[in-house]
Amino acid sequence: MEQLGIREKNGSNYVLFEIEGNLNSYTMQEFSEKVYTNIKERIVIVDMERVTSIDSTGVGLIMAAFNDGEELSHHFYIMNPASSVRNALDNTGFGSLFHFIHSVTEID
Repeated sequence: MEQLGIREKNGSNYVLFEIEGNLNSYTMQEFSEKVYTNIKERIVIVDMERVTSIDSTGVGLIMAAFNDGEELSHHFYIMNPASSVRNALDNTGFGSLFHFIHSVTEID
């Protein structure tokens, strides 16, 4: 069974999720709950450097979280995306809309 490792770190006005593994329809449940709970209250940063693959369900989750964050004025940032993640997001045609960062010091 596939697993997605999730480590949560809290900052003063943000939460950082470091995820590792495959982000897909089989592994996204816990991650989805954490993202949607937090995006209502504060900035969400997802470190995707150790994501080995992402499917359309994972991309959909990222897009929905980004949109929800924009509506609530709580930005959703993607930090250090693995090349597979960056390619999947760019292939949607909306890759340029996302907030990509290299460090938490870059958030607004």
